[in-house]
Amino acid sequence: MASHHYGLILAGGRGTRFWPRSRTKTPKQLLPFLSEKTLLQETVERLRAAIPPERIWILTNEHLRKEILRQLPEVPREQVLAEPAQRNTAPCLALASQLIAQRDSKAVLGVFPADHHISKPAAFRKYLKPAFRAAESGKLVTLGIQPRWPETGYGYLEFPRGIAFGDFQAHPLTSFREKPRLEAAEEYLKAGNYCWNAGMFFWRASLFLECMRRFQPKTSALLASLPALDARGFASKLAAVYPNCTGISVDYAVMEPASKEGLVAGIATADVGWNDLGSWNAVYELAERDSLGNAARGESLFESATGCFVEAHGKLVALVGVKDLVVVDTPDALLIVDRARAQDVGRVVKALESRNRSDLL
Repeated sequence: MASHHYGLILAGGRGTRFWPRSRTKTPKQLLPFLSEKTLLQETVERLRAAIPPERIWILTNEHLRKEILRQLPEVPREQVLAEPAQRNTAPCLALASQLIAQRDSKAVLGVFPADHHISKPAAFRKYLKPAFRAAESGKLVTLGIQPRWPETGYGYLEFPRGIAFGDFQAHPLTSFREKPRLEAAEEYLKAGNYCWNAGMFFWRASLFLECMRRFQPKTSALLASLPALDARGFASKLAAVYPNCTGISVDYAVMEPASKEGLVAGIATADVGWNDLGSWNAVYELAERDSLGNAARGESLFESATGCFVEAHGKLVALVGVKDLVVVDTPDALLIVDRARAQDVGRVVKALESRNRSDLL
């Protein structure tokens, strides 16, 4: 079955919390953070041993397609799909599933976000085979990440009690949980049968399309009206049809209703070094630091400074007598933020939008 395995990489987000480096045309997933490769290139690279580039499909938008083609010359051009409008993950995954199924009726798909970091790729790859196997058996499969602290910024997957993290077994999921309050997150961690929902899925293309027909009939019918990818008029028809699809995440659209019918299974991973890189502080936490907890990309000088992170190139940055700061310098903007407030950088983007500063977006 391996020749029928495909990878769908979601690469259409903006990454506003990584402003000023992340911009509309160069968002987080197209930037390097912890190596010389961009997050998207790292995603393709860690899948390469299981899914070769000729079976990789990228889901993105028109702003990013040209740069993605430049970064990934090994991926066939026609397999870099650009949404004509933002409609969340369910429609774009249905579109890709439909196009791949037209070519390969036995296709089994793995879905992977392009903007996550996995520091133990070999350990991660060990879960691909059992996940694909469970999907081949007729399940919609999701990978759960073993929680390392009571995180309130992630959704959770509830597994049956008594599961063992890293057992490589697909278990029926008990429930999907929204981002919790701290008290609930602490209970989830203590219970030992909850995982972080990392948005990685596996399914037979035919099964997913059947679920879309049942649970999202409007979107399913609209996409079914499209001609084949290589047909004349595909792009214009897609541009006319796609904006009418219901904007909804795959969790709400398919996974949650399908779980009530016993169609969803989860694999609870052991530590694979997963991090969603949700803010500059997450980059700091993963970066190599000196004895005073400072980290830098670019030439920096720290004098009586502790716990700081600097991202700057082409100039020396000197920090004196400060602590726990993030400093990010670009040719047209400078960010200085307390590391504890790094999640709030997205507010800067909203403020710039309200001021019509498209030159800085």
